[in-house]
Amino acid sequence: MSKTLDDLAQRLLKAAQLAGADAADAMAVQGTSVSIDVRAGKLENAERSEGTDIGLRVFVGQRQANVSASDTRDETLTTMAERAVAMAKEAPEDPHIGLADPGQLVKSWDLDALELCDPAPEPAPEALQRDAAEAEAAALSVAGISQVQSASAGYGATQVHLAASNGFSGGYARTDRGTSCVAIAGTGAEMERDYDGDGRIFQSDLRAARDIGRSAAERALARQNAKQPPTGTFPVLFDERISSSLIGHLLGAANGASVARGSSWLLDALGQEVLPKHLSIIEDPYRARVSGSRPFDAEGLATQKRAIVQDGVLTGWTLDLANGRKLGMDSTANAARGVGGPPSPSIWNIALTQGDQSRAALIKDMGTGLIVTSMMGSTINPNTGDYSRGASGLWVENGEITHAVNECTIAGNLRDMLRRIIPANDARAHLSRVVPSLLIEDMILAGS
Repeated sequence: MSKTLDDLAQRLLKAAQLAGADAADAMAVQGTSVSIDVRAGKLENAERSEGTDIGLRVFVGQRQANVSASDTRDETLTTMAERAVAMAKEAPEDPHIGLADPGQLVKSWDLDALELCDPAPEPAPEALQRDAAEAEAAALSVAGISQVQSASAGYGATQVHLAASNGFSGGYARTDRGTSCVAIAGTGAEMERDYDGDGRIFQSDLRAARDIGRSAAERALARQNAKQPPTGTFPVLFDERISSSLIGHLLGAANGASVARGSSWLLDALGQEVLPKHLSIIEDPYRARVSGSRPFDAEGLATQKRAIVQDGVLTGWTLDLANGRKLGMDSTANAARGVGGPPSPSIWNIALTQGDQSRAALIKDMGTGLIVTSMMGSTINPNTGDYSRGASGLWVENGEITHAVNECTIAGNLRDMLRRIIPANDARAHLSRVVPSLLIEDMILAGS
């Protein structure tokens, strides 16, 4: 970790102490990002940004305040600390806030095992442009593609350091590399678009740009000549590209902040079945080369592998320190934060148990119904779990895909829906959320 960021965080803590804070934590983030957009084979846009951001949280008794800046001069740090302490004195008291006890802090970690940072040099802009151009050319080479809306490649590198007056000090570096393409099929009122992309920590793991462009083109072509489906009750298969959003609703409802506010449709579900009995959701923050991995959380606690759902049963909430205290529970070491605010609970890497059937087998078995490949808008009641979303995708008749569909709505209740999911075995293992395609045999579908 950069010695500069460590020093910067310690200087913030010293300034807070001098300003009269009882306790404090500080965060310093240094980042670089490069993005390249190509259109018609030529460079359309190139952006690069570099900067250092700092954040300070101070405690005065049971009151807290946060301040942030992008100026690291000593006089700025002093002013930040003074303002933060003045703000904290005017803030309402909260009996649940506070730093971790020293005994709760992580003592050691193995960054090398997590492989969060590609040691390879930052790619040259020319290399990013070649990737974007290759993706665009591959999409345009597919018959029926009229244009490419965007083809992009990017790189980012970030260093983070966190320090607190309870003695914690630690940080790590991350890299990310991505390529994406949006292809358009047809012309005029018949135009349809779709996308593909890939993002990895290591450049060497990234999918070939031509594969991304070709996939985006094929997906756009598959959306042509869409029709509205009939209204009724049908099986619905959530494609692997969007199935994680369904599991995300469960994870959001199990977030300790929502539970502590009393605004979760899972409020009374702890220890109850929320998924079929043979399915589990495992959180693992130690997976190598995965974006959701981290050695410690934003409060200096050691992250841990845990079962959020075990054999269908919800085992616990996702907690940081403050929300854990509100609920009379221990933190699950899931605190996340940026420089501008206090920690809040967040999910790291998760994986849903995969099924024993392929996506194709589920489609064959579903008879007549809808494969959802994209969704828009949402009406989800956080207290009841009532679910309604606009959708488009592919229509299935007698186990065979027949045509594209759009302008329809799917509806149900999340508690009921999730207890009836049937997973395929097509989840991509490198993602932070490993969730396969999910079939729900009966959902309300509103179309023509």
